[in-house]
Amino acid sequence: MADDNNTDERDDEKISPWQQIIDNPFLLLFIGVAMPTVFYTLWGVMEVATIPIAPY
Repeated sequence: MADDNNTDERDDEKISPWQQIIDNPFLLLFIGVAMPTVFYTLWGVMEVATIPIAPY
């Protein structure tokens, strides 16, 4: 009977947003692919923008 009270208390607990993110494997996969793509794209654009113009 004591175990039933513990499970009821756990069901009433709120799950934090960070725990929901960590528990979602598809969201982690998306973040793991999207973040490097965005950063490497921005890095590439910055590198191209800093190339000096070649003299004639």
